[in-house]
Amino acid sequence: MTNIERTAAAFRAFAAAVLIAVAWTAAAEETAVYELQADGLACPFCAYGIEKQLGGLEGVESVETDVESGTVTITMEEGATLDEADAQRAVDKAGFTMRDFRRRE
Repeated sequence: MTNIERTAAAFRAFAAAVLIAVAWTAAAEETAVYELQADGLACPFCAYGIEKQLGGLEGVESVETDVESGTVTITMEEGATLDEADAQRAVDKAGFTMRDFRRRE
């Protein structure tokens, strides 16, 4: 392999890596993740109740609950966002109190 061929191969590999990094960054920016703190979570049944209510909101892809810390993580579908008032209503409907709500960076 000549120096020109090695340089061309290295450039193609570098260009591919840059394209993958740009595509991954763009996809990550389109998926919003929120965290909220909920008071009153005590057991897996509690987690199920809050996950069911939040998971039923439009655009929610997944909901994960850490019962010990009271943290609920909501991952949205690509391009979707979660309104704090909607999250508040879902948490209230599940029988819990929302203490904090923020979009994870």
